[in-house]
Amino acid sequence: MRVISGKYRNRRLHPPPGIDARPTTDYAKEGLFNVLQHSVALEGIRVLDLFAGTGNISLEFLSRGAEEVVSVEQDRKLFDFMQRTSRDLGTEGWRMVKSDVFPFLSMHRGVYDIVFADPPFHMEGIERIPELVRGNGLLGTDGILIVEHSDTTDLSAVPGYQRTRSYGLVQFSFFTP
Repeated sequence: MRVISGKYRNRRLHPPPGIDARPTTDYAKEGLFNVLQHSVALEGIRVLDLFAGTGNISLEFLSRGAEEVVSVEQDRKLFDFMQRTSRDLGTEGWRMVKSDVFPFLSMHRGVYDIVFADPPFHMEGIERIPELVRGNGLLGTDGILIVEHSDTTDLSAVPGYQRTRSYGLVQFSFFTP
């Protein structure tokens, strides 16, 4: 796993062994950021990364000029790994919150340009994420919500749905406010 582009380009991330996470593959991440680079200015934006895991996606946004990234992860090992990575790289603007995403969404206040959610593929209730993000006003007027999910999940009937991009077994569904 590596940072694809930006100021941390080619930095390798080595998560601790035995973690219960499925980091976004470099192939899927590269595809996602190609789409984003051609549709959104990534410099100076605010990003909320839900189910942040290793912080792989958070770091990619920071590397490409995001002003602030808030990463939400409930697993202690993964949370500690993100904190170590941030210290090692001397990142600025990266804030981590150790919390379950669903209670976090119901009480957090803030407005973001991009909200990225990468829930466990087997998790029930993935379709609730867009509703919670929109319902709590977390997306700016031109904001984008991106939900990463398996090819067996269909989110096209969820309000605000725009499109899905597929990269092998990984899919990214895009939503607007």
